[in-house]
Amino acid sequence: MREAVKDQRTAVFFDRDGVLNVDYGYVGELERFEWIPGARQAIAAVNRAGRLAIVITNQSGVARGMFSEADMNRLHAAMQADLATIGARIDAFYICPYHADALVPAFRHPDHPDRKPNPGMILRAIADWDIDPNRSMLIGDKESDMEAARRAGVSGLLFEDGDLAAFLAGAMVPK
Repeated sequence: MREAVKDQRTAVFFDRDGVLNVDYGYVGELERFEWIPGARQAIAAVNRAGRLAIVITNQSGVARGMFSEADMNRLHAAMQADLATIGARIDAFYICPYHADALVPAFRHPDHPDRKPNPGMILRAIADWDIDPNRSMLIGDKESDMEAARRAGVSGLLFEDGDLAAFLAGAMVPK
């Protein structure tokens, strides 16, 4: 585990499908996107607390040819625009479009280091944003999210359902 540096930042890492949005299976277009109750408010609370809000998401729908990277990027831009209406933002999106069974050859990989439960996306965000993993957390809805958090040295919190803002309020610790 890395030693904390005084001025390192703290972050809340969010899985996307099942945490920020309803998981209808392979949500890659805005027409299929629906916020989880309290998700927008949870992100706003993270912003107000001075923490980074970072999305860490496997998106094998790209690898499976169900939607394109451009579709996914448009969806993420729409999420940002919607969050801006309440003065909130996601600081970064880290996406893993790779999958062992990809139909799109460019995204076929047997065990990509970014694909959760591997910690690659989290580790890249930690390096890119100078984040203290010891004071940061990941909120996910699957055991693979919790495993990725463990491997990255970040606390993992399992969100099963309900209001994400209420869930986060009970989990936030002072930065």
